Amino acid sequence: MTILRYRNQRWAGEVGLEGLGEAEWLAHFGRFQPLPGNQAEPLAMRYHGHQFRTYNPDLGDGRGFLFAQLRDATGRLLDLGTKGSGQTPWSRRGDGRLTLKGGVREVLATAMLEALGVPTSKSFSLVETGEDLQRNDEPSPTRSAVLTRLSHSHIRFGTFQRLAFKDQPELIRVLLDHIVETYQPDLLVHEGVDRVAAWLERVVQLSAHLTGRWMAAGFVHGVLNTDNMNINGESFDYGPYRFLPQNDPNFVAAYFDETGLYSFGRQPEAVYWNLQQLGACLTLIVEDQQPLIDALGGFGAAYQAALRGSMLSRLGVAPRSIEEDTALAGAAFRALAEGGAALRWEPFFFDWFCGIASEQRALKGPRADIYHGPAFVDLRERLVAYAADRPERLYAPYFAKPDPEELLYDEIEAIWARIAAEDDWGPFNAKLARLDQSRTAMALAPGP
Repeated sequence: MTILRYRNQRWAGEVGLEGLGEAEWLAHFGRFQPLPGNQAEPLAMRYHGHQFRTYNPDLGDGRGFLFAQLRDATGRLLDLGTKGSGQTPWSRRGDGRLTLKGGVREVLATAMLEALGVPTSKSFSLVETGEDLQRNDEPSPTRSAVLTRLSHSHIRFGTFQRLAFKDQPELIRVLLDHIVETYQPDLLVHEGVDRVAAWLERVVQLSAHLTGRWMAAGFVHGVLNTDNMNINGESFDYGPYRFLPQNDPNFVAAYFDETGLYSFGRQPEAVYWNLQQLGACLTLIVEDQQPLIDALGGFGAAYQAALRGSMLSRLGVAPRSIEEDTALAGAAFRALAEGGAALRWEPFFFDWFCGIASEQRALKGPRADIYHGPAFVDLRERLVAYAADRPERLYAPYFAKPDPEELLYDEIEAIWARIAAEDDWGPFNAKLARLDQSRTAMALAPGP
């Protein structure tokens, strides 16, 4: 059985596959018949990684593979990779399958993240496959699916870690040169240690940008292992993710994260630690390690800049100066803290989108009573100096609603409950339509 449950027609158009009929789509993304002129055989990739900071040399694509590579209209190379397509040599006694609930959760996650301007993999296709799966964290038997992701590279930090573990410096050089030639050709002007350091600096910058976007989105990835970070600063692999209900630095997404290692407020620390592990791999191919240390040392400033810019983007205002922008971002966080349990994360940004241009909208809306405390007075006074960025966005019907789109745990569970009990996909499809409306209304570009 193969039943098409989700098809990302917008991104299919970006890579030239919008004309596929449903039978063709199911053949390619349900049974994985090769795309014409593309990869003849699937490729399950091998990598290592630190999982909750414990090194694991026994990792790899255990329930997925690289199915095809395509270019978008700009010429950017994109991967079509699977999740739940069955056993591979790296399955470690697992069945290689994905639950349908897991697929539904990931489709929703990527739609929400894309709407919030986070660089993310795109859920390209979700096909129900008919097997009954046994799982410890879901009522079983449960339904199965295969998800296809569209990503800007599947090369992970853990790919480098495997080569370092096996003491293969020549292959590290080959891999790094391949990445530069394929994804970052502007770095080809550098040679030797300069290329290595410039490339690590680029990965640091991209990872810092991603982290800043996560934090402004109130997103908690949940499993920030080194095998879950890639070389192009793109978020992917959504298992026990959560979006913040309210501002809470200690909020944890994964029930098994007992120490809060990957809590919301510790995500920058986790990303920097992972970057250090990547840098350690590169010491095998350079003698002078100071350029690598310098590249890693740039993370703090890059993250602060990314967070500052991401907060301004979420508030819909144009930047002014580093000092003023930093103060505004701090004021926004203080206001969120002052709002406490009464103020949810996403409604705050919805109410104050485009800054002071939304003051009357916010002060007459359902959360008006919250917006009179000292922290909000300070925020409003700072916003007066800021020009709205593309204020015409406020005229979108989305901003005439009393509440924004959120993606909190209870709503995801309710959407899945309707599917599980009645095979009712109406709430799922309606949610995706509303998230797309929010994406087009906010028009938050993901940046570099």
